[in-house]
Amino acid sequence: VNVDISEAATAGKGIFAFSEEEKQEFISLYDSKKGELDVIKFVPASGAATRMFKALHNFVDEFDPGKEGLRAYLDRKDSENLQMFFEKIDELPFYSLALDYARRNTQNFDELSNDEQYLAIVKNMLFEEGLDLSNYPKGLVPFHKYKSGLRTAFEEHLIEAAEYIAVNGIAKIHFTISEDHQDKFKREFENIRERAEEKTGVTFEVSYSFQDPKTDTIAVDDKNEPFRTEEDELFFRPGGHGALIDNLNKQQADLAFLKNIDNVVTEDNISEVVHYKKMLGGKLLKLQEKCFSFLKKLDSGNLSENEITEISEFLQNELFRSLEGKFNNLSSEEKIQYLKEKINRPLRVGGMVKNEGEPGGGPFLVRDENGEISLQIIEGAQIDQDNPEQVKTAQEATHFNPVDIVCGLKNYKGEAFDLNQYVDPKTSFIADKTKDGKPLKALERPGLWNGAMAKWNTVFVEVPVSTFNPVKSVADLLKKSHQVN
Repeated sequence: VNVDISEAATAGKGIFAFSEEEKQEFISLYDSKKGELDVIKFVPASGAATRMFKALHNFVDEFDPGKEGLRAYLDRKDSENLQMFFEKIDELPFYSLALDYARRNTQNFDELSNDEQYLAIVKNMLFEEGLDLSNYPKGLVPFHKYKSGLRTAFEEHLIEAAEYIAVNGIAKIHFTISEDHQDKFKREFENIRERAEEKTGVTFEVSYSFQDPKTDTIAVDDKNEPFRTEEDELFFRPGGHGALIDNLNKQQADLAFLKNIDNVVTEDNISEVVHYKKMLGGKLLKLQEKCFSFLKKLDSGNLSENEITEISEFLQNELFRSLEGKFNNLSSEEKIQYLKEKINRPLRVGGMVKNEGEPGGGPFLVRDENGEISLQIIEGAQIDQDNPEQVKTAQEATHFNPVDIVCGLKNYKGEAFDLNQYVDPKTSFIADKTKDGKPLKALERPGLWNGAMAKWNTVFVEVPVSTFNPVKSVADLLKKSHQVN
């Protein structure tokens, strides 16, 4: 089912843009409260690095140095990423390792032409006889090169977490990973643990979970018949990151900071990231305090008309939830019940970045089947592309979602919410994918920060684009934010 977007969330209308002074207040609040809370960082990290190296796989398949030069190949492909990759290849963190492997595995390497050497180096980055990076999970690919050695995205997440989620010297981080990669992650943690703990003065408690195979869905071909693999077996695909709401639900935390595995920075850029993480955490705690005090008031049951009005205005102006048309005709008791039900929900504060043409979902005010409007993160796949009005509204988005979210997982009585109660099952969608080079359609569950959190209370805050540094393709590692000074 497509969503019904009423308008794009913009600064001042659905997205808060705070002054330096306000940000500082939220940071101080977070720092003063954090010690009493159970805080974790929750990182979806099951992705393989295959997609990150897609252009290089094509290069290995297509490029024949006997038939055309590298320059001609790059001109023909007209890809900015590939151009940058070959111009700055020696700045990649794992370049010298790949070069060593290429020398070892390629006969007469030093006598080959430049183009033949490039091909050998790329093969030794990707495949088993070399670094085998394309068979690694993305989290274990070396992202940064320091004097002290290489650091993976996984290690950078630990270093960053130490700065804002450590409570009493312990930082808890939960990674959702593919079961096939569990040994690799555990090995990496054993290898880096001492170094990371010494560096930060923090003890890391790292835990893992897997996406439940029960959430896999059967894929179909373009005729909507069950899709069969080359071995003639039925093909089941994981049901998308929305399945991870269950993994998040099992965390025993007050606050969870949610962030993707590939969005990390080098150490010298970390302080700005930490500044905004704490700011989002402080904004959440401030809002939560307000929600909790209103809920206790609503519990007592004896509220004046003025107090009911104050709480309903809070719902509309601070949580951006509209009231159902019938609200004004309800009795005082019914209004109290209504407000209680709307405010007593999991809470999230999401950082939003000004749109500079990055792909990804965005923040919108969305109308549900009861005509109520609330803030949601919406992916392109959820928008009705045949409805010109909806497409036009979608194009008015000024911000996009970098997946920089703080979640409040407990209610005003200190009990954990059952997050499965707040999923909108109607927001699952059909994604177009390929397998063995053939197109297929797969049903994906409501995305983790889309439909899986649709019935949460949501607030958006503007954060700078400098806090968003994802690595979608290998060439992104050559950007300034991933180069160690």
